[in-house]
Amino acid sequence: MQLHELKSPKGSRKKKRIIGRGKGSGRGKTSGRGENGARSRTGRWNLASSEGGQMPLIRRLPKVGFRSKRPILNQVVSLDGLNKFDNDAVVDIVSLKALGLINSIHKPVKILGNGEIEKS
Repeated sequence: MQLHELKSPKGSRKKKRIIGRGKGSGRGKTSGRGENGARSRTGRWNLASSEGGQMPLIRRLPKVGFRSKRPILNQVVSLDGLNKFDNDAVVDIVSLKALGLINSIHKPVKILGNGEIEKS
């Protein structure tokens, strides 16, 4: 058997039916869509949001949630980290940066209660 002798199986090469080209074609005039109604019109008829006169599901459900595009990311300092300071030292953002407990003086700082303070 040579390549030029190959034949496709019967029924595998079916011609696409052309619709809307006269009554004799079998699918003329309304092209198989029936007479009137939303389904007979051009364009998309079956929208997921369309529910006839009923209130659509997307409008029945409450609007919830919000996520900021630029959230405020806090820098975390634990109570153990505050033990690096001397007694009676002033704890501010600049001194936290100097000791390497935070990365930036421009971002907010939160002190969390991990550990205990051993100094006054």
